[in-house]
Amino acid sequence: MPTAPRGVGNLRGEEGFPAAARTALADPQLRRNLGHATRTIRAKRASVVAEVPDWQELRAAGAAIKDDVLARLPELLVQLEEQVTARGGTVHWARDAAEANAIVTRLVQATGADEVVKVKSMATQEIGLNEALEAAGIAAWETDLAELIVQLGHDKPSHILVPAIHRNRAEIREIFLREMGKVGRPAPEGLTDEPRALAEAARLHLRRKFLSARVAVSGANFAVADSGTLAVVESEGNGRMCLTLPQTLITVMGIEKLVPTWQDLEVFLQLLPRSSTGERMNPYTSLWTGVTPGDGPQEFHLVLLDNGRTATLADPEGRAALRCIRCSACLNVCPVYERTGGHAYGSVYPGPIGAVLSPQLTGVEDNATLPYASTLCGACFDACPVAIDIPTMLVHLRNRVTEAKEAHGPLPGAEATAMRAAAFAMSDRRRWTLALRSAKLGRLLGRDGRIAAVPPPLTRWTRTRDLPVPPPESFRDWWVREHGGRS
Repeated sequence: MPTAPRGVGNLRGEEGFPAAARTALADPQLRRNLGHATRTIRAKRASVVAEVPDWQELRAAGAAIKDDVLARLPELLVQLEEQVTARGGTVHWARDAAEANAIVTRLVQATGADEVVKVKSMATQEIGLNEALEAAGIAAWETDLAELIVQLGHDKPSHILVPAIHRNRAEIREIFLREMGKVGRPAPEGLTDEPRALAEAARLHLRRKFLSARVAVSGANFAVADSGTLAVVESEGNGRMCLTLPQTLITVMGIEKLVPTWQDLEVFLQLLPRSSTGERMNPYTSLWTGVTPGDGPQEFHLVLLDNGRTATLADPEGRAALRCIRCSACLNVCPVYERTGGHAYGSVYPGPIGAVLSPQLTGVEDNATLPYASTLCGACFDACPVAIDIPTMLVHLRNRVTEAKEAHGPLPGAEATAMRAAAFAMSDRRRWTLALRSAKLGRLLGRDGRIAAVPPPLTRWTRTRDLPVPPPESFRDWWVREHGGRS
């Protein structure tokens, strides 16, 4: 089954998670920024979720609707195409990132425009659309405040919802003063790092882009199959400007973003704002259906993106990752993400959901370290508004990584030796009993109930973790002593 192609898009990092995480952990300012931001979002989310007495039932409904969509995906996609086409839009099918970038570039060139305005879109970040448009001589201007900060700072997003979460106010002020004048209206002289002043500088800078752009590119949070309606939720009003002012609108959407009916959409418009920004509803919910003569864009194109989603759907134990509504609730509760930030994951999808989604979109061999970027504490499962069992999926993907390594040869070094020794001992009752009794020797290495270091070749394993001291008596020995060997 085809996965996302190499060499295009932003699903693969330049180095594995352990190496990238070590770099991030050496930055105390990054950890302070992340800790403050995630604590604030967690508190807001907990408050508004507690207001909903049937929150768990709402989660279950969201999960059931998404599972129904995945089970009927071909049928619903055809229905969506028919409805969009009937209302004046044009639907394009993109097998992967390269095809999607080529389609969007061709559509923009056909208008004669050399610039586009964009509303925040994970799908276009995933396929590397900005880079593809730049290569074709087309400038893409991000209009979401956090995305603007990332773009002006020549940076990469580090959070699904708050891409500039790793930046503090002083850093943002410096970026605005240094970069805005190079690409448009400069930041006001005497700009302070007060949030209101920074937002006003961005508003004035972007206003000229909105008024001059003839083409807009958007993503979509949801698409209603039975009417062909698309939905974008946001907090700043930039999405509304992009979706209404330009003459041509191009929307790039993953094929899993469907809901069957408007009644189904109602469930997600309750789940998403509470789980993402900790709000009862999003300040701006924009919905559009095809083309309306004399009102809004007069040309509408919808690009439906696969890019590894069909391969994900083909795995019965991994397909639930496609339920994701990109709320980022799992990032905000993850102890690993809070310490390393998003760049360490190397993918546009960081955090727990990125650790299960990215390896499936690319194939596990291209993101083999991500399934291990978790403590398996389960906080992500508890926070997920569509009940994705991320910990179980991580274990499943670790198994796939091991199988992929075995397919290319024996496991390396100490790990292979340990696994073979364990398999040998566990395959015979007497050998396993002897191994358990021998493990008591480990008590000689322990102190205060823990073993901090073991002899080679396993020294590396205990470099970053402790082992519990073995009990003085194994369960088998206790059973024999208490019951005389009776089952």
